[in-house]
Amino acid sequence: MDTKVYVSDVVTTPNGGVQSSAKATLGHYLARRLVQIGVSDVFSVPGDFNMTLLDYLVAEPGLNLVGCCNELNAGYAADGYARSRGVGACVVTFTVGGLSVLNAIAGAYSDDLPVICIVGGPNSNDYGTNNIIHHTIGLPDFSQELRCFQTVTCYQHSPIGNAMKGGGPDHRLSSKIGLEAAVEAAAEFLNKATKPVMVGGPKLRVAQACQAFVELADTSGYALAVTAAAKGLVPEHHPHFIGTYWGTISTTCCAEIVESADAYIFVGHVFNDLNTVGYSLLLKKEKALMVHPDRIVVGNGPTFGCIQIKDFLQALAKRIKKNTTAYENYLRIFVPKGRPLKCAPREPLKVTVLYEHIHKMLSSDTVVIAEAGDSWINCQKLKLPQGCGYESQMQYGSIGWSIGSTLGYAQAATRKRVITCIGDGSFQVTAQDVSTMLRCRQKNIIFLINNGGYTTEEAIHAGPYNVIKNWNYTGLVNAIHNNNGKCWTTKVFCEEDVIEAIETATKAKKDYLCFIEVMTHKDDSSKELLEWGLRFSAANNRPPNPQ
Repeated sequence: MDTKVYVSDVVTTPNGGVQSSAKATLGHYLARRLVQIGVSDVFSVPGDFNMTLLDYLVAEPGLNLVGCCNELNAGYAADGYARSRGVGACVVTFTVGGLSVLNAIAGAYSDDLPVICIVGGPNSNDYGTNNIIHHTIGLPDFSQELRCFQTVTCYQHSPIGNAMKGGGPDHRLSSKIGLEAAVEAAAEFLNKATKPVMVGGPKLRVAQACQAFVELADTSGYALAVTAAAKGLVPEHHPHFIGTYWGTISTTCCAEIVESADAYIFVGHVFNDLNTVGYSLLLKKEKALMVHPDRIVVGNGPTFGCIQIKDFLQALAKRIKKNTTAYENYLRIFVPKGRPLKCAPREPLKVTVLYEHIHKMLSSDTVVIAEAGDSWINCQKLKLPQGCGYESQMQYGSIGWSIGSTLGYAQAATRKRVITCIGDGSFQVTAQDVSTMLRCRQKNIIFLINNGGYTTEEAIHAGPYNVIKNWNYTGLVNAIHNNNGKCWTTKVFCEEDVIEAIETATKAKKDYLCFIEVMTHKDDSSKELLEWGLRFSAANNRPPNPQ
């Protein structure tokens, strides 16, 4: 974050008094600094090693402490908050809390999200002794938790020491000579192409280069696409936007245009097994200009380092020739996707029909959060109107992430209504914090797709372990609601039910948390999921390489 910070001369104490920052405790310091960097809400679970710290956070006028049902969800909430606000924070207790939140922190790290995880610790008098304390594995070594965090965080600090002195943000600058050389090589590479295209990836966010990417698209006239993990980072109302490039399960005609191009610029990409549909992309290295956060690679030619993505894109835009050929070819071959078959009256609901109606709900006042699995694929097909947000966790792919992330995102972006799509299997992992949404008076709309199990896993590898115990999900949410707060639930079985439910949720219950349980057949999945599952399974089951 490029933020100017300072330490105020006066801080608030838990009893309402004031204290000079020269005498401030770590609790004072953390509370004030969180506010200064833009955090208004901190997600927490109390424990006997962090309660004194929580007192100081509660006493800070600029902070709202949001108590979560468990540490995992607190971490997911901080993740969602960071996606909207630019930074998020959670506070948990020593070891049992820290190791519980660790999975959420790893997921945030995988998406380069600035999340601050604060973990309470033992009394300082216990360090360096042979004392054995609770919430540990029974050894006097208090560093176990710190070592676990070291591989999934960019910075860790345990002893207080000089931590309160703080430090400025890391301002990395592009090498002027390297930038000029890279732009020269890239411009030559692209300007000689007949039908170049450009594809945005998820690292655009951390590089703060989304606007620079769009400006390059404006200048170049290239056909513009994103990978699945980058949906929402580039405006889909852009006049040259052609959809999501995801190999064989790309949106209509997008893969054909990208893979047939004679030059493509990929910006901020992660080519993992998921994004490549089991390593099945039809790309050639000699046609690719790869723009990574730490280097730029031009085809089979030179590699340039020490260049920031934003600087490179802005400089390249001044050297590029306009070329609309690829987009014109897209318009020639594009055929709008077919609409689902018309439903008979009271016919059991199809998932394709559900998402047709979800699409009609979207506006600049909404944000879509897509859970791992078939929701990823179905939500990719939603054409986002201008200003509509979109979030998914496609690198780490931790099931249940979307419930905590919905809580955090909605807490940060109070002017938007969050629409979350999640399967029944994922919901069972993190369902508890619907109660925290209610405590925070959130007005989210949650579509729970109930198909009786792990449909995505079944598409990859069938087995009895993919069948789960069915719940009465609306009944569960009603029990959580317990007549305290604004909550409306319904269960839908057909298209008529969906139309009525959406009408109610968006009008009569627009200020309510709305939970819509969608009953579907266990085999009702997108055709793309079946294709993806087969290719993913083949990649997972490759025989060992010969020795």
